[in-house]
Amino acid sequence: MSTTSDSQSLLQYGANVTHGVSRITEGIMKSGKGSYVEYDDGRKMLDFTCGIGVTSLGHCHPKVSKAAADQCMDIVHVQCSIAFHEPYLRLIQKLLPIMPDPSLDSFFFWNSGSEAVEATLKLARTVTGRQNFICMQGAYHGRTFGAMAVTRSKTIYSKGVAPLMPGVFTMPFPFWHQLGLPPSTPESTLVAQSLYQLELLLAQQTAPSDTAAIIVEPVLGEGGYVPAPAAFLKGLREVCDKHGILLIADEVQCGFARTGTFFAIEESGVRPDIMVIAKGLANGFPLSGVISRKELTDKLQPGSFGGTYAGNAVSCAAACAVVDAMHAEDILLNVRARSAELLASLHGLKAAYPGHILDVRGRGLMLAVEFATPAGPGAAHDAVASPQVGKTLAARVAKRCIEKGMLILTTSVYEVVRFIPPLNISAADLKKGAEIFKEAVEEVVREG
Repeated sequence: MSTTSDSQSLLQYGANVTHGVSRITEGIMKSGKGSYVEYDDGRKMLDFTCGIGVTSLGHCHPKVSKAAADQCMDIVHVQCSIAFHEPYLRLIQKLLPIMPDPSLDSFFFWNSGSEAVEATLKLARTVTGRQNFICMQGAYHGRTFGAMAVTRSKTIYSKGVAPLMPGVFTMPFPFWHQLGLPPSTPESTLVAQSLYQLELLLAQQTAPSDTAAIIVEPVLGEGGYVPAPAAFLKGLREVCDKHGILLIADEVQCGFARTGTFFAIEESGVRPDIMVIAKGLANGFPLSGVISRKELTDKLQPGSFGGTYAGNAVSCAAACAVVDAMHAEDILLNVRARSAELLASLHGLKAAYPGHILDVRGRGLMLAVEFATPAGPGAAHDAVASPQVGKTLAARVAKRCIEKGMLILTTSVYEVVRFIPPLNISAADLKKGAEIFKEAVEEVVREG
């Protein structure tokens, strides 16, 4: 085991890491177990990030890690264009019963969420013979070229690299910020406004006959942890059915039990034509998936999809163990129970600081707190801009949480802190995290 001096000598090579990669902490993370991680200097941190929604069953879940280790002793790499491997097929066997709709019966596994989005865009264009896509304002789908083209959460992801993939059009997500409305606006009004803009988009910018797909996150992730109302998703489905457009559900962050159902879109009852999964699928092992209908994927030419590491055997074995653990450990039940506890704490904090906290939102253990700001995007036109509060509250609160021993992240162009704790977190650790957050908010508010 490395000593602190060994780690310090290694840290000099941090200067050789591409400057485009950012970090929220200094030092080297050495180990993790359950809801905690440890650094080389001895710091033990409660992890409310899960590697941005990846280690959903906690760090080094014993059943998942054992499944991966055992697979390493059988075969590590079976290239998908050469042969099947058992974990790939067994994973399909385990996923089929939990699909949000039985029509989703065709699977392609890849390595990352961005790659899966790339494959999804290719699939949609291929099977429809159409070129255009409609994405959501505030959406995040990845940082590779096609995925970056449909990402609309922050300009930093595509700044300076235009022209992006052509044929992409953006519509507003039913989020009060994006529609220039107050937080108290009824959901029905938000939905009606967004769907109206979609109709205008199809009439003015991309004809339905030119539009391959609409891609949507059932819970907006990087855009601020905003759940899509069921009525909105149903409205998208109706438009897609009317015009022969495919509906793509990006469940990379909100899927795999994160919101209290296996997939976030389940709550709406809406059937996607294509679903993208990744992150929590294999609890830290690189794996993503594109799931669709055989009637669509049977139109693909063999060899048009693939990839050197696509559907790696070790990652698939880990994912199989994840599905088994979620069933055996009643993970969905725990998510709902811990979600109710965390929401109660956050709503209590909002009641205590109504001038500083604008919103508490999300589903399951994908929750967010939005702070007021005097200087957000379009503050001069924003109904909730608040000159009475300090700037960068979210970043300051997150930094204070880290100083107090809890990893937590901000998100979106607004002042939002997001909560992504392990789905199997204990009531005691959840309470500890909520108390750390409360203390951080109290201190930052006092500082102004």
